[in-house]
Amino acid sequence: MEKYTLENGINVVAEYNKNTPRTAIVLYAGINNDEKITGLYYLMTQLLFQGTTNRTSEELASETDENAIDISIEKKADYIRFKLYCLNEDIEHGLEILQDIIENSTFDDYEKEIIKIKGEFESDLDSAKVQAQDNYYRTIFKNHPYGIGRKEIMDAVSSVTKQDLTDAFNEIKYKSPKNISVAGDINQDTLKRLLQKHFGNLNITDIKNTREKVSDLSENLVSVIEKEDANQAQIFKGWVLPSVYSKDYPSFVLLNTLLGASGLSSRLFMELREKQGLAYTVRSVYDPYILGGNFFVYIATEPKNIKVSLEGFEKEINKVMNEPVGEEELENAKNNAIGKRQFYRETNLMEASLNGYYEFIGLGCNFEDKLIADIKAVTGTQMLETAKKYFGANNALSVLAPKNYLKEAGLL
Repeated sequence: MEKYTLENGINVVAEYNKNTPRTAIVLYAGINNDEKITGLYYLMTQLLFQGTTNRTSEELASETDENAIDISIEKKADYIRFKLYCLNEDIEHGLEILQDIIENSTFDDYEKEIIKIKGEFESDLDSAKVQAQDNYYRTIFKNHPYGIGRKEIMDAVSSVTKQDLTDAFNEIKYKSPKNISVAGDINQDTLKRLLQKHFGNLNITDIKNTREKVSDLSENLVSVIEKEDANQAQIFKGWVLPSVYSKDYPSFVLLNTLLGASGLSSRLFMELREKQGLAYTVRSVYDPYILGGNFFVYIATEPKNIKVSLEGFEKEINKVMNEPVGEEELENAKNNAIGKRQFYRETNLMEASLNGYYEFIGLGCNFEDKLIADIKAVTGTQMLETAKKYFGANNALSVLAPKNYLKEAGLL
């Protein structure tokens, strides 16, 4: 692993993987301020492949397809990520296209894209699970950007102007923290020259992140959606957690594995599906971000099973809060969690994305190795203390089901 800084101050981490045919270059650009209009950043990233002053959207698509150049741009909770993945011999061509997108996007088709986004989101919200999950995030991250869902974007995005888009992207280009991560078989001197040539016009700043941290819940929150034609109840229950920088990160990786992320062997699967036959899908998710995080458990079940499913969640959560995990189960959870993480670096694109993310958030590009070592060192006592610390706090509950079943469960 090599680390260096471009002339404009952008840090680069590079992993030179010999004898690999494709090279990945990933640029992270931080979101330091809340967007002016809800959905502005999402619309902006969707438009970045819709034409530049030099290439139409059709020309961009044709040129990248013909040369097997994969460029994607994603808006995440804390950053915008630009990914380039192509054959080693096409890296300069790919960088030239990406530079054109970053420097010369026109945003001319923004009105068409707004209509497209609203149509896609309306279609997404036909899914009961999507409705319930959006509602969960809206509830647990109330009044915070992390809680913005499809409905909020649909309601606001029509007011975005071309000038709003240009201003927002200029702020990302010239007034946000950035770093670049590379993985592939490429000459070191060539890489430095190409990165300087194609990213040298970007700036980074030390502008303070003005976004507020996630607040703890002051009370238990329940939000329901009445959907009379729902054949399944969608249930999300979660807790606010600290950010990705928390010392409890390794413990929660294992708690997530233990409860619902290890598939057939997870406790929720064994108890709620195998023993009680309540659902086909039951799982847990741990999401740590820069400004906070959350952990939730989820089940899709027959509407008549809402109450017994919530009781099942409570039983399993209470168990990890009050009963130490046995050595064999703990070891199995560690092996499962670490085994899955080995796949995070399976390709150069995955490796560049992971290394770049950790470097971007300040944990260092080698953090994954440290995290795995920390996971191996977690004890049953640590997991017990972590569970008590966070699962004993207030929680957020989102349930979608027909009205009469919500009443039966005491949620109305």
